[in-house]
Amino acid sequence: MKPNSGRRRAFGLSLRLAWRNIWRQKRRTWLTALAMIFSNILLVFMISLQFGSYDMMINNTLRMFSGQIQVQRDGYHENQKMRQVIPAISELASGIRERFPQASVAARANAFVLVSSQERSFGTRIVGVEPGHEPGVSTIPGLVREGRYLDNPDAAEIVIGSVMARNLKVAVGDELTFLGSGREGSFAAGVVTVAGIFDSGSMDLDRSLAEVPLGYFQEAFDMRGSGHVIALLLDDLNAVDGLLTPLKALVGEREELIVLDWETLTPGLKQAIQADMTSAWFMYGVLIVLVAFSVLNTQLMSVLERTREFGVIMALGIRPRRLALLVLLETFLMALLGLLIGALLGGLVTGYFASAGFAYPGMDQMAEKFNMPAVIFPALDPLSVMLGPSVVFIFCLFAAIYPALKLYGLRPVDAMRAV
Repeated sequence: MKPNSGRRRAFGLSLRLAWRNIWRQKRRTWLTALAMIFSNILLVFMISLQFGSYDMMINNTLRMFSGQIQVQRDGYHENQKMRQVIPAISELASGIRERFPQASVAARANAFVLVSSQERSFGTRIVGVEPGHEPGVSTIPGLVREGRYLDNPDAAEIVIGSVMARNLKVAVGDELTFLGSGREGSFAAGVVTVAGIFDSGSMDLDRSLAEVPLGYFQEAFDMRGSGHVIALLLDDLNAVDGLLTPLKALVGEREELIVLDWETLTPGLKQAIQADMTSAWFMYGVLIVLVAFSVLNTQLMSVLERTREFGVIMALGIRPRRLALLVLLETFLMALLGLLIGALLGGLVTGYFASAGFAYPGMDQMAEKFNMPAVIFPALDPLSVMLGPSVVFIFCLFAAIYPALKLYGLRPVDAMRAV
């Protein structure tokens, strides 16, 4: 008989013995397995919900204003200067819109100005936008609570945030004066009428953002048809990577222009997600350790109960290594049972909510206020289904090492005398 064949037969025998042994105490086995199954169901659902909430967080943040992709002049993102412009920006935006019809595209121009009412003055950022295309890349137009959004590309009107309106003590229909620098450092000024007031829920945005029509902005700041940013937004965040390469090829015809993705535009968003994931795994870790201690307790009790049995087996010439392997196989089978059933049930539960959506109490009111989706859809994929149960499985195997190592210290004579 070949050595490998003998080893396979011995391993097969050990596997059958391990399966038989775990059912000698059915109640204990099922209690331990149920702890693993419950934790796996919970982990699958919570991790999937967490991934889904991250997708919603990213989409809501990017849809608020920045977009998922931006075309800019090289160096503008790091040091925003008026002269770092994209010439003929509306024509380029139209070309991108025709080349990529699946994306919403809008051209913008930015300036920092001193805006004044009859009573107060504040520094703010004023953005020239295309009224017909801006609603496709930003939720700001849908957050106007008083008045209306911009509708004339050349009108001398402005939309401001609720905090800015309160600070300046103005309402819809009032006039504001702004002072700033033009494209080449020339003096820029204008008088605009407040057309609408938006409430985004972000104090910084509501305090520091104002929007005017791009045509009026270009005239007031002597932009000569240029702008600073072309923002793009897709329905599916996962499609962004596939758009970057052809967009770079299209924009690459102008060497001074670059394409930036959302991770470069909003690095703090990715860092916030990583920090949240770390804190969440601390909570998951507590649950996993509790399950691992349950397995440790079960296997330790199993070894102690069978001390006499193990002593007899060792007296017959079976080495402690084989017995330790048997204990590990028992744990492996029990953990595998918990993994398969837990992952299956967790996938079914999560699949239901991935289709129907999951809402926290009070989420409807918040969603309506901030123009957001009212439900979260858990992200059900192989990673979210198997990540948590796999970690539980590995920790359970580690928990069985100590009971297995105790067998190496057994002496057959003493073990057979054990009660």
